[in-house]
Amino acid sequence: MAVLTGCQTAREVADITHPEQKQIAYRCPEALPSAPLPTYSPPRTVTNPDNGQEDLYLSLDEAIHIALRNAVVIRVLGGFTANSTGSTIYDPGIANTAIDQARGAFDPTLSVNNTFTQNENPAGIFTPGPTGAGITGTKTEGYNLDATLSDRNALGGTASYRLGVTNADTERGLFPLNPQTSHFNELSYVQPLLQGAGIDANIAPILIAGIETEQSFFRFKGNVQELVRSTIEGYWALVFARTDLWAREQQVEQLMEAYDVADANKRRGRQDIADVAQTQVALANFKANLVSAKANVLSREAALLNVLGISPTDIGELIPITPPHKDRIDFDWYKLVSLAEQYRPDIIELKLIIEADSQRVIAADNNALPQLDAVASYRWDGLRGKTPSGATVATNGDDYTDWTLGVNFSVPLGLRQSRAAVRQQELLVVRDRANLEQGLHSAAHRLALSTRNLDQFYEQYGAYTETRTAAEINLNAQSARFQRGVVIFLNVLQAITDWGNAVSSEAQSLAQYNTELATLEAETGTILEAHGIRFVEERFSFIGPLGCLNQKCYPAAIAPTENDERYPVSDEPAEEAFDLENPVEGIDDPSDLPEIDNDRFRIDPNEELTPKRLRELLEDDDDETDTSFRDLLFR
Repeated sequence: MAVLTGCQTAREVADITHPEQKQIAYRCPEALPSAPLPTYSPPRTVTNPDNGQEDLYLSLDEAIHIALRNAVVIRVLGGFTANSTGSTIYDPGIANTAIDQARGAFDPTLSVNNTFTQNENPAGIFTPGPTGAGITGTKTEGYNLDATLSDRNALGGTASYRLGVTNADTERGLFPLNPQTSHFNELSYVQPLLQGAGIDANIAPILIAGIETEQSFFRFKGNVQELVRSTIEGYWALVFARTDLWAREQQVEQLMEAYDVADANKRRGRQDIADVAQTQVALANFKANLVSAKANVLSREAALLNVLGISPTDIGELIPITPPHKDRIDFDWYKLVSLAEQYRPDIIELKLIIEADSQRVIAADNNALPQLDAVASYRWDGLRGKTPSGATVATNGDDYTDWTLGVNFSVPLGLRQSRAAVRQQELLVVRDRANLEQGLHSAAHRLALSTRNLDQFYEQYGAYTETRTAAEINLNAQSARFQRGVVIFLNVLQAITDWGNAVSSEAQSLAQYNTELATLEAETGTILEAHGIRFVEERFSFIGPLGCLNQKCYPAAIAPTENDERYPVSDEPAEEAFDLENPVEGIDDPSDLPEIDNDRFRIDPNEELTPKRLRELLEDDDDETDTSFRDLLFR
């Protein structure tokens, strides 16, 4: 018959507990429990951009809100993907349980030993008769109760109350009292005078547990800050990628027009096949760049969705609708450093480490003292039993008493181990202070780097904006002149390349500027406060005294709340903030292109030069002019 132990038979339990483990045992993957699979469809690709799902128009505030709502496990952006930090909303709650564990040392302890016994031992005796000896036995039935209630106080002393009852009933033999019951009540107190004494040393474990809970909270807060910063970074990276894609699409269109012009000129006998092939090569390269730009948009979408905790295939195109901030924001350097010292989670954690190790120094100092305990006890003994005549006799409660008063002393000669522990803890505090100084030093450098980056990115944005304007003017001029056979194709190719790179660089620098604004807030430790994000404890009755009387009283998770509305929202995609308009007007029929025999134009040096006005000038074949085209571009 199989003997069941839980869900295992006795043989299975024996196979687990008895043999020596002489080899590595492992199960095949198919034998492991299956995890529920997400219902993901195939992802969007460059050649299959439509997955049949509805597009998602997403503002930056909504993106942060979604990321916080899905922040059970904290994710941060890493390149084109998001990685788990290993931090969860449950970590502070788990650390918080250590406080009650430390406080448990001061909980009263009740110990009860309650036993029933029977003793019947055979013994040899002398008997009359031929043998002269025999065997007999005496059976004694007994009952024993020993109960102790003790409680330790913050001074390190332990007070105890002990109650004992012993009953014995012997079947054979003549005894003064049979059965008889002895009982006692005892009060005792042990107070350490050196090691283990003092409130500071005894509450140190509780304070250390509380500090470590704070460390867990601020470590979690730092990860949430990085989640918000990563969300913002991923958002602006997607805006840049979409703008870059538009620029590459325009480049392909412009190259296709240049190819049409070259092909028309070839048919008219003004260019040979080499000129057409040159445009074909450039067009193919631009198409390859366009594929890379499309792939970059899909990768940036996937990275942002990963940070947000959204399935990569539950939505169609992800369209950001918050335009980037274009104005310069100046900061007070001294206030930045002060904020970082006060609010950065890593700096706070270093401060807490110093506090915890300082408490450990107190405990180590106390453990290095000799053991000297004052002991005191008072005991009341009583006895009750039945005499051979059948009468019952008993003592009064205070007829027989015991008391003890004294001290116990012990010390390891030299105290080498405990004193070494003290030195170790003191050195740890010194090391902690050095780490705090290094943390502040590093924070100042990171703030300086972020401040320099902000200044750099904004200045680059202004420079690239000017570059784009000049490149657009040049592109219009070179395109118009190429259409009339005045310049070679390489001039147009360079103009198209310069214009596309200028648009891309302008968008990239502004996206980096907006990302760096969030990075600066994270470096000061105020990015959550700046976005109106707080933490709330979710509570539930799990394991506690009496289930907390059915009240929700123990923190299970500390989740971030919703963020406040902070960023503007547009009715169009965010990349439209970069004035995405084709800089060159297309031509209807390249075969009808007019001829131009000169490269000089009538122009007013004081006139504001715009792409539209430049095209009008280029289309005017009047030879009268005061300024050359070169002078026009570099004035």
